[in-house]
Amino acid sequence: AAYRLYLRWGTRNGPGGAARQGEAAALPRMKRRDFSLEQLREFDGARNPRILLAVNGKVFDVTKGSKFYGPEGPYGIFAGRDASRGLATFCLDKDALRDEYDDLSDLNAVQMESVREWEMQFKEKYDYVGRLLKPGEEPSEYTDEEDTKDHTKQE
Repeated sequence: AAYRLYLRWGTRNGPGGAARQGEAAALPRMKRRDFSLEQLREFDGARNPRILLAVNGKVFDVTKGSKFYGPEGPYGIFAGRDASRGLATFCLDKDALRDEYDDLSDLNAVQMESVREWEMQFKEKYDYVGRLLKPGEEPSEYTDEEDTKDHTKQE
C-alpha cells in the first residue's frame, strides 16, 4: 500500500511530475485539427505532455487541467479518449469507456443531456481543438484565420 501511495503521490510531486507540469504549461496553443480515436490516444499525458479528451464529438485540450486529467489525476482515465460515456454515466471505470467509436445511441435522454452539459463546461474552460472523427470520416481543413478567430472568441 505504501508503495502505491509513493507511486501515486511521489511521481506527481517529485522531479518528474514537476517537470511534466512545467513542460505542459510551456506548450504553444494547438492548431485546429480533427482526430481519429487512435490519434487522440497519443495525447494521454504520458506519451505526450499535451492532454486531449473528447466530449460529444468535440476534442478539447485539457493540458492546463493536468492535475485532474494527467496520468496520476482522478480523471486520468479520460485522457486521450472519448470521455462522453463515462461523464454521462458518472463512471470512472475503464470498462465504461469504449475502444471503438461510440455513437452514444444507447444513452437515455437524461444521460445525453448530461453529455451536452459537460460539453458546455469544457467549452467554457478549455480550448476546443477539433472534432472526433467517425470511422471513415475525412478530417476538415482548417485555415489559420478560422483557428485564430475561434481562439480569440473563446478568450
